[in-house]
Amino acid sequence: MSEIVIARGYIPGSIGRVAELNGTYYHDNWGFGLFFEAMVATDLSAFLKRYDDTRDGFWCALLGDRIEGHITIDGVRSESEGAHLRYFIVSDAVRGRGVGNRLITNAVDFCRDAGHKKIYLWTFEGLSAARYLYEKAGFKLVEQKRGARWGTEVTEQRFELELR
Repeated sequence: MSEIVIARGYIPGSIGRVAELNGTYYHDNWGFGLFFEAMVATDLSAFLKRYDDTRDGFWCALLGDRIEGHITIDGVRSESEGAHLRYFIVSDAVRGRGVGNRLITNAVDFCRDAGHKKIYLWTFEGLSAARYLYEKAGFKLVEQKRGARWGTEVTEQRFELELR
């Protein structure tokens, strides 16, 4: 089996592939639709247009030349809110091979090196494997509420990791 490589920075086609991974996974498992996939593609495109290598991170897990996992750190509001961990996804093709752990480790290490004091993320109740990885990295659940930021009503959860 091919080695999985974690690559930092934009890769041609990555916006579409990350949107596809998220759109497919969340449709198949949670019933999310067009609203969610379009939001991922639109937000990710806007993020990459203003990407700053000193404050932001964009990592893809590659199996051969195919993106099979991803994580983003958006540091634009780091001083006021913390660095925002977004679009964390691992495909079925590499799930269970430590890819998620490697992606989160890269993101947290980058945030420490970049001087971010806090990392936060929004997720929702029921994503047990992702929650396990967040908590393993030191994230704590700090807020929970019903909401529909993803186009479907779920119990939203905010996790934070203090880096001081």
